[in-house]
Amino acid sequence: MFNPQMVQEMGRGILESLMMTLSATFISYLIGLPLGVLLVVTAPDGIRPRPSLNRILSIVVNLFRSVPFLILLVCVLDLTRLLVGTTIGSVAVIPPLVIAAAPYVGRMVEASLKEIDHGVIEAAESMGASNWQIITKVLLPESLPSLINGATIVTTTVLSYSAMSGALGGGGLGAIAINYGYYRYQEDVMWVAVVLLVILVQLFQVIGDKLTLACDKRKP
Repeated sequence: MFNPQMVQEMGRGILESLMMTLSATFISYLIGLPLGVLLVVTAPDGIRPRPSLNRILSIVVNLFRSVPFLILLVCVLDLTRLLVGTTIGSVAVIPPLVIAAAPYVGRMVEASLKEIDHGVIEAAESMGASNWQIITKVLLPESLPSLINGATIVTTTVLSYSAMSGALGGGGLGAIAINYGYYRYQEDVMWVAVVLLVILVQLFQVIGDKLTLACDKRKP
């Protein structure tokens, strides 16, 4: 049954979901963007090949990506408590969200950078550009539309992870859907929370699509 208190609860859930998603995505990109660049630069065909380092980074990324989020959430409870002082609530979900998303970001960035025509990189090298200049003046700018599109996918994925965290004491709309819809059999509340999550996903997708289109130099 909906009442002013439930409406307020839904509003709080939306804000918590946005806070968890945007904060975790931002921190994940602080880690994942350099990681993705390293994966490309140190590849055998990269601008500074380091096969051993590349292999180690790939193994680490694949290892973290292979762990299901709910299991990861449980495994890092001690680390979460150390970092934020609690294992319950929306803030406590951010560390495991970052751990789960950062390797995913690294792979998304790697895929975006590998789309660049190698001839563009060779042209920059022939003009005497340093590795840093190639990264900042060629790789990242040329792959910007793809990077933004990847960021959209990552953001919606993190939102879905944050919703799953409601099963283990997380906050946001996921917690509302589980606490009211599952434990209290209030299916109307659960479905409203689900619809709000779908709306947030669509909102992120629309914003990401518009930004991707605005940054695409290939558009007519």
